[in-house]
Amino acid sequence: MNKIKLTALPCICADVFYGTEIIRPGGEALNFAVHASHFKDIDVTLLGVVGKDKYAEAIMDSISKLDIDKNHIRIDERYQTANNMTYLTESGDRYYKDDSWNGEILDNIVLNDNEIKILSRSDVVFVHFWASCFSQVVELKETLGFKLAVDFDVYRDFADMERFAPHVDFFMISGSEELLPRFKELSNKYRSLFNVSLAERGSVTYLNGQEFKVQAVKVESIIDTTGCGDSYHAGFVCSYMLENNIEKAMNVGSEIAAETLKHYGGF
Repeated sequence: MNKIKLTALPCICADVFYGTEIIRPGGEALNFAVHASHFKDIDVTLLGVVGKDKYAEAIMDSISKLDIDKNHIRIDERYQTANNMTYLTESGDRYYKDDSWNGEILDNIVLNDNEIKILSRSDVVFVHFWASCFSQVVELKETLGFKLAVDFDVYRDFADMERFAPHVDFFMISGSEELLPRFKELSNKYRSLFNVSLAERGSVTYLNGQEFKVQAVKVESIIDTTGCGDSYHAGFVCSYMLENNIEKAMNVGSEIAAETLKHYGGF
């Protein structure tokens, strides 16, 4: 069979641990692309923007040996690569300050002709709802015809989300049980796969009002939750694109997420 072409964009960033030399690459698009690249029948392209600095070097080094097309990542020397200053308590718990996030380089992304051409050749595109190019990606989906996977994260404006529901094929959100009836209702109106991650309580997907539920994979010792959702989403989307089986896709996502919980960083 022909390989499925997947493109992830645009959030590529680095977690920087205050007072140390530790830089951990991350960002929704980067984490998603890394996990998607482990599926042998998926061709992965990563789009985004980085600066010309130690953060960009660490990011590119971390994926240098992975089967990801990295040739179209832009370099913008005017800004630092997006980074999140991470602080640790004495017991090792991470926390952030009001000025931890420096993501100006990602604030006003407009996809160029080359990037649009890449999307036109894609079977499925992953983007985060908060991405500055989100509206442009939705518009391009309507003309180019790729399947669209969107991480709505913890967004809760249902009226706004419903505006996008007709355009989204994989509608993914982090939630809790009380939100499930809302997504079941949406699934009766729109053809999307509505997937709700419930952390340690597993995940639920709705299609045409039908509910699919899987348990989370138990992890004895959780090291770090960073990128766990991105890992799940990559497994879910890639497995479903390859096999068209909702429950299997949810289980694959859960297995990959469980592995991510066992180490620092998203991959």
